[in-house]
Order: sequence, then structure tokens, then C-alpha cells
Amino acid sequence: MTGPGLPAGDPSSQTPQVMLRPWGLVERGQKGRDPLAFQLSCTMGQKKQRASNAKRHQSPSDGTQTPSPKELHLGPPTTLGPTRSIYFSSPEGRPARLGSAFFDQPAVSLARAFLGQILVRRLDDGTELRGRIVETEAYLGPEDEAAHSRGGRQTPRNRGMFMKPGTLYVYLIYGMYFCMNVSSQGDGACVLLRALEPLGGLEAMRQLRHALRKGAAGRALKDRELCNGPSKLCQALAIDRSFDQRDLARDEAVWLEQGRPAPSEPAVVAAARVGIGQAGEWAQKPLRFYVQGSPWVSVVDRAAERDTQAGARACSHKDF
Repeated sequence: MTGPGLPAGDPSSQTPQVMLRPWGLVERGQKGRDPLAFQLSCTMGQKKQRASNAKRHQSPSDGTQTPSPKELHLGPPTTLGPTRSIYFSSPEGRPARLGSAFFDQPAVSLARAFLGQILVRRLDDGTELRGRIVETEAYLGPEDEAAHSRGGRQTPRNRGMFMKPGTLYVYLIYGMYFCMNVSSQGDGACVLLRALEPLGGLEAMRQLRHALRKGAAGRALKDRELCNGPSKLCQALAIDRSFDQRDLARDEAVWLEQGRPAPSEPAVVAAARVGIGQAGEWAQKPLRFYVQGSPWVSVVDRAAERDTQAGARACSHKDF
């Protein structure tokens, strides 16, 4: 893939203070604050509030009880929540489908936010194929020498990169394989989906891969080989050029669902992108993101993983 660009400085600086992460909503804490003092302050404040509430709700002399604030508001709320949700309504028991607002963020933030979400493909016969996203690459627009949109070039082929966030950009490589990208904020910026952990419809995925793969047709594919690469996942999900410029937030054949929260948030590795050796300094930018320890990742970067672990230890020491 040759995709969009990294502004000066650390790409993580694009990540908003509050963002949807694959394992829940995470808000950065305030650095430099004494955790013990903060806990004691919260405890004392709660005690004072309870005492104040108890005094305010004591029964008056005539024996009648003063209703609590909750009892005074039994009617319907004046508003029904945010007017713009990142979720569509979903059938009962089904994970929430991610809507347009989820995709409306910078490429680096979106590439990270994709991790842990579930990509769903519904075939013509109604079979649903599911996979958890474990690896992505961010392409940052005209300044990115590895991007199809480098220099601001727009062609009929890459038009999806310049359409609204959440638009699919599917292109052909080597005359036989497809890659699937999703547009983000910024003209010509997008995220390449590189690898999935297969969750549902594995036998159908295996049949699709067997029918489309070149060479070694007789060998049965292992589960971890089904979607561990951008073209492999397109084969396994029957994604081709006909999906180009579709809206991932509204399409009926392919969409994204919110992943279920994990007991703990896995480490995310930031590494160099794959297969862009001719992109100069951009070839080394840490714009590929994957879940550390996942066996479904296409390419493991041990040096980047060591850097991630060292950074986590440094942050841990700094916080305390």
C-alpha cells in the first residue's frame, strides 16, 4: 500500500484526550496529581455531600416528607441524549454498529481506534463473516510520500480517499489482489486494514481463500492464515473493487461493530509500515499499529515491541 502523511512531531499527538478505544472509553488522567490525596479528597467530598443531602431531606415539623430531587423528576427527560451518536441502533443482543461519527477523526487516531472493533461481511446467501481488527496502517494525506494521494493527486482510482470519513477505498495490486482502506479526516487520508482475528464464518472464509489464492491450492489453511494480511482478509471476506467508495457506516453488506471490552487493555505497538521502501523517510514513520501478542498479526516488529514496553515502563514510573 502507498497511502497518506505524518505531520511534524509525534503522530500520537493527533489522538484526542477522550477517544473511543477498542476496549472502552479511556480518558487520560491529570499528571502530577497525588493519587492518595485525590482519593482522600473525593472521600471527604462524598461524606460532606451525604450529610448535606440528609439535612436537606429531613421531614418538616408537620410530619410530611420532603421529596428528594429524584422524586421531583419522574417524567421523561427533556432531551434524549446526544443528537449525534457514533452508534446505529442494533437488534437486541447484537453489538452496536459504528456510525459515521466514529470514522470522523484523524488517520492516526482512527487507525488505533479500529483495533478491537469487529468487521462484518454479509454474503449474498446471508452468511455473516466476522473478524476482530488487530492491525492497521495510517496514511496521512498529500504530505505522506507513501500515500496514493501524495502531492494532492486525485484520480478516479483513489477518489475514495477524498470522500467523507468512513468511505471505503479498495484498490488492486499486482493485478490480482485487493486491499481495503477506510477514509478518515483530512483530504486524501485513510487507514489500511491489515489483519483480522477470524471470529465467525471461518469455513466460508477458508473456502473463499481456497478459491482465490494463487499457488499451494492443495494445502488447507490454518485459522491464523485466513486474514493475516491486507489481501488475505479481502479474499476471506470476498471484498473486491465493487466495494470501492461504499459507506462503511451505512452499507448492508459490510460494516463495523463495536468490539466487546477485554478484561485489560492490550498494548498497542507502533511500527513502520510494510512494503513502502521507496517512500524515503516516510518508510520509517511508526504509522502501523497492531495488538501486541496477537497471533493474527501479519508482521511482528520485535524492535518496536521493545520500544513499546520501554515506553510503558517509563510512563509507569513517571505517573508514580
